[in-house]
Formats: sequence, C-alpha cells, structure tokens
Amino acid sequence: MPGIKRILWFIFALATSFSITAQSGWCDANADPSSLRYYRRVVPGEPKPIACDVLVYGGTPAGVTAAVEASRMDKKAVLLSFNRHVGGLTSGGLTATDTGDQETIGGLAREFYTRIGAIKDFRPSEAEALFLDMLEEAGVTVLFERCLESVTVEEGRLVSATMETGETFDAAVFIDATYEGDLMAAAGVSYRVGREPAGAYGESLAGQWQQVSWEDTYQFCRLPLSPYVEPGHPESGLLPEIASEPPGRPGEGDYKVQAYNFRMYLTDKEGSVPFPKPAGYDPGRYALLARFLNADPDIEWKLNYTVAPMTDGPVQMRNGDSNNAGSFSSDYIGGNYRWPDGTYEPGSFAELPAPRRGLSMPFQQLYKMREHIFQDHVAYQQGLMYFLANDSRVPDALQERVNRFGLDPREFQDTGHWPHQLYVREGRRMVSEYVMTQANCESKRTAQDSVGLASYPMDSHFCQRVVVEEKGVTTVRNEGGFGHRCSKPYPVSYRSMVPKREECTNLLVPVCLSASHAAYGSIRMEPVFMILGQSAGMAAALAMDEDIAVQDLAYAKLGKVLAEKGQCLFSALK
Repeated sequence: MPGIKRILWFIFALATSFSITAQSGWCDANADPSSLRYYRRVVPGEPKPIACDVLVYGGTPAGVTAAVEASRMDKKAVLLSFNRHVGGLTSGGLTATDTGDQETIGGLAREFYTRIGAIKDFRPSEAEALFLDMLEEAGVTVLFERCLESVTVEEGRLVSATMETGETFDAAVFIDATYEGDLMAAAGVSYRVGREPAGAYGESLAGQWQQVSWEDTYQFCRLPLSPYVEPGHPESGLLPEIASEPPGRPGEGDYKVQAYNFRMYLTDKEGSVPFPKPAGYDPGRYALLARFLNADPDIEWKLNYTVAPMTDGPVQMRNGDSNNAGSFSSDYIGGNYRWPDGTYEPGSFAELPAPRRGLSMPFQQLYKMREHIFQDHVAYQQGLMYFLANDSRVPDALQERVNRFGLDPREFQDTGHWPHQLYVREGRRMVSEYVMTQANCESKRTAQDSVGLASYPMDSHFCQRVVVEEKGVTTVRNEGGFGHRCSKPYPVSYRSMVPKREECTNLLVPVCLSASHAAYGSIRMEPVFMILGQSAGMAAALAMDEDIAVQDLAYAKLGKVLAEKGQCLFSALK
C-alpha cells in the first residue's frame, strides 16, 4: 500500500492539474476535463518566481530519470510535464519495449525494469505508477500541465523559463527532455528537422530511397495498385492518404519526418471496449486500403509484423501494446511534418542546409497547430480501426478477426481508453560539436565519452507515400522505412547531449540529442532515453557543484560516477 506521503502528494498533483484545466482558454472551457487532448491552454495567474537547482522540462522517461538522478545527488530538482502524465510513451502505450541488447541497460533504467518486474509487456498504468513512486521517493517536485511560453538567455546561459501559468523557473542547469526539443529551440540552440542527404555524413541510410533494407516490406505486396480514384485515370485525382508532392531522387534529403501513431493497448478478453467511431468519420479516407484488401485473394493478413511475400498486417492486433504493422496501417504517413517546429518546406536537396536556430512561431501558435495535428492523428487511427471492424469492403474473415479485439478497459481510463500520448518518433535534432551518425551505430567510429550504450537496429518508419512508376506501371509505394542492425552495442557521446559552447552553457538535451536521422533511428528507444536522462541529471549536478559550463565537465569524473551508479558505458561492448 502506498504511504500517506505519496497519497497526499498524488492528491495535490491531481488538484493542481485539474485546477489549471478549469481555467482553460481557447480549447473550450466547457470541454470534458477527461477529453483526449494534446494541449490545454491555461489562463495565467500572477507572475510567480520559483527557484531550483535543476529544471527538467518534459515528462518523458528521460525527464523522470534526469530529475530522479539530480535529486538523488542532493539537488533541488523540478520536473515539468506538458500534460497530466509522466512517462511519455512508456506510460502512453509503448510497453513492448524496444531493447536491443538488454545487457546494455543499467542504472535507473535497469532499476525501473527490475522494480516493475518485466522489461516488456507490462501495463502502461503500472509504468506511470512506478515513475510516480520513483519521483516521490527522490523528493522531486512534479508539476503537471506546464507549457513553456518563453525563456531568458543572457550571455549564452539560460537564466529562466516561463510557463503559461505565469510561473518563472530560475535554475542553475536546465534539461530539455521533450520529444520535440522545445526548450533547446527557445534557447537558440542549433537543430535540424528531417532527413540529411546521403553525402552529408556518408550514410547509406540517409536521404530518400535507401537500398539497405525494407525494399519489399509493407509495399502493398508489390501489387500494381492504381493511386487514382478511377484506376488508370490521373484526371480523377489521387486517392486519400497519397502525397501529391513528387518524391526526390535516391540519397536526396528533405524536411520529412518518420510517421507517428498511437500505441493502442488492446485485449481480446471479455469486456473489451469496441473501437470508437470518431467524430466526422469518413470511410472514403481508407479507399486505398479497401483497394489493397481486395486486390488479390492470395494475400495473407497476419495482424502482426511480417516480411514474407504476399503477407501484410494490415495492423498489429495482440493483447497489449499494438503497433503499426502494414502497408496502410496505424502510422499516419505524411500527417506530422509540421509537428516538430511548426514548419514544412516541400522539395528535396542534395546539399545539407544550414541548421535552424530559434522558434519559427510563438509557442501558443505552435501548440495550437500541434493540437490540430494530434486530433487529426486521433481521427485517422480511430477511423482506421472502425473501418476495419465495420466497413463492408473489409473481407469477412479479416473483419471477424479484427472484432475479436478492442481497447483494454483497464488502461487510459481518463481518455476513453485511447492512449494519451502520440508517438513522436522524431522531432528536432540538436546540432552540437559531436553528431552521432550511422558510422557510430556500425562501430566504425566510437565516442570515447560514453554516457550510455545503444544497440537497437537503426529503425525508421515511412516518411512518405508517393506515386511511382514500377515496371512501366504507375502505382503507389511507401518510402523512408528501414531497419538495419547494429553489429554490437555502441557508446553515445556526452558531447552529443550538450549544445555548442557559444549557444548555451547550462543546458543538456538527452532526447533530441545531436544525431543524424539514420543514427537517431537507433538511439530513439525508450530504454536509451532513460539511460541518457540519468546521465544528463548527473552531469547537471556535477556541473553545478563545480560552477562550470556543462561543456567543461571533465569526462573522467562524469564517467567514474556514472559507472559507480551502474550505468553501462563500455563494459557491455562485445
């Protein structure tokens, strides 16, 4: 049974959250407080300064471990969560954990999985409860629904961060643990969005139409599906969910990011919740899927991952975390390009553009845009599941199998059993003095200042669905997906977590770290984020102790303390 202290703390946190929500502004003050939303704007209160040692912005697993580690090192740590939850994707549905080599998981990440009793297939609610326990035990102050409004930077140093609530947080060191990199962008740190061209870092997985893997996977079984409303008639227009923008040439970069989705938590047990029909449901949105489902009677629908010829998902359906798994699946390809920083510029490029700095728009405008994108993803994926469960164009045998499952009534009870967290697989990526690249993942280049190991294959979901000509036939194909294994675990550089010295000297970025699109596909796993979050929390505490820039922290000291805390740095290399 939880102690009295935790019960009081949890009641206070809930009271704080709901009192803020009651002051909602543009997003409908009369809306059901349990509705599924990304952003709830608050009416700011009186300006209120709050001082702390380490401010962690972002309730992701990295944010939790960063705050816990800083607090365990006797620093006053404050964790600010954008929404009403902590744990990001780990408490938001992704519990079929992408681990890679499990021997590389140490420190607080290992503690988390040990305490929950499993490294994968635990319940999202169990994950959030444990994260809350760890934060409470460490004495971390956690504040929910804190949305960044502005920052103050003086002489290359973050001085404060102001939330929409009116609170201004002053700290010695800041940690950006968001999936998007909002704090680092506000601080003027360099970043990129999208895919580098192949020539930028000499990567075979960079840019468009890479030839390493996934050539035949989730490509509509290589069937010559017409992309047009009337097959063979371009003048009839493209079917929905196919891009009108022409793709680039092999190896060219672009500003596209890999697709997002919700990691549904399903069950085939009695009492499952039927897939909801979203507001404004349009079955015509799934016309391409309907064409595919009826294209060839020999296609075998696996309702799971598959790479065999003439097989497809079209979605993964299992007890627990259920992911994208098909040519037309739960990933909303092309629906997320503006999510990272609010902008998207079509076209392709062979030469790497200069990094971006700063904000393209005020935060409130960006949050409103993301809310629209979030709701579009909800409508797309809920509509997809409703279509598969109810539309007459779905083959009877497949539809019957789909209807064996539903949403798990024990999970996400405050959001209609739908995950509260959109899977932001990739947002901004910082550009620092050390950029993690495919060469690191393939152990052709090794960072000597390790703050943790990564080992999962370089993995990107599709970035675009486009019209192509294949064997003289105009058809539709997905592009941008790859899954290329790493030969062995590899170190993630401390320098990839800290900005360039001239840009900010007291900020650490363990999630949107400095990496190419190809390398980020391996690093972007939740256990690695937990690992890097702890290392960032420790580095923040040590830099504060010495009153130095995070760039000046001696790696010999950091590495020694990390190893003492059980972090795997080099010893797990094989």
